[in-house]
Amino acid sequence: MGYTSWSSTAYDNLKTDYKTKSTDDIFINNKTRTIDKEMDPKNLSVREARDSDAHPQSLAIMINLDVTGSMGRIPDIIVREKLDSLMNTLIDHNVKDAAVLFNAIGDHKEDDYPLQVGQFESGTQELNKWLTSTFIESGGGGQNKESYLLAWLVAGRHTSIDCFEKRGQKGFLFTIGDEACWNKLDKSSLTEIMGYDENGEGLSDKQLLTEAQRMYNVFHIHVQQGSYRDDPEILKYWKDLLGERLILLDDYDKISEVIATTVSVMLGADLEEVVNTFDKSTAVTVRNSVSNAVKVTEGGNTDSIINL
Repeated sequence: MGYTSWSSTAYDNLKTDYKTKSTDDIFINNKTRTIDKEMDPKNLSVREARDSDAHPQSLAIMINLDVTGSMGRIPDIIVREKLDSLMNTLIDHNVKDAAVLFNAIGDHKEDDYPLQVGQFESGTQELNKWLTSTFIESGGGGQNKESYLLAWLVAGRHTSIDCFEKRGQKGFLFTIGDEACWNKLDKSSLTEIMGYDENGEGLSDKQLLTEAQRMYNVFHIHVQQGSYRDDPEILKYWKDLLGERLILLDDYDKISEVIATTVSVMLGADLEEVVNTFDKSTAVTVRNSVSNAVKVTEGGNTDSIINL
């Protein structure tokens, strides 16, 4: 995947079309309330982010969207208005070969479809396809936990990315939501969701995070507009796991800019130069959100392990 290229003109045409459409008209699987068969993780093999003539230095970026009730509006915002902010910000700051994969995350204890898996893509139509194929289940269980660890499971066990395998460069993984994460996937859930052997073992959040971090710089964006703004229990959970890789965001309309800025700055762009390309309000929000996650060390490099 990732053999086509981004076109702002093509996206402008999509945005014009979407202005007259409802969310259910755009996200076509909402009407049938079923998962798209191409995004079903049952017996998932591998999602690949490969170099190509069009993208010789591919960079894998996994964006895992919470599609439970409190967060389900975010995919709609991205596909209607913000996909260009994501891609153009990356391209304008020398991340020209991004291969972006959109997943959907829910609650494996409550939802029918707690995981939906897209493909790594670089082209406008392809990115749009996987976003709009997502079923926004709007579920969740109300226990202040969702199944973000499913994103780490996919990353660590079901992706193959040239940036890491050829160049020793880690990709990027973002989960987005307003709750903590379940601390374990039991073996029956793994069988039901992934088709794993029934005789296998359960997997913990820390185990799956460690596996994902081998190939990816892992971040979580805690959306403060949800039900758990500044919740001490939830923030402690994420800080204990990720430290400064926890990003607090006051306005989920700015998610695309936050993700693109984080990646760009971690790869060498100047934070102020990036945020100054946004309008004043967006610049303030993005700067406040990402400054700790991409802080610069005394040696002038971002405080991150990008390479092996």
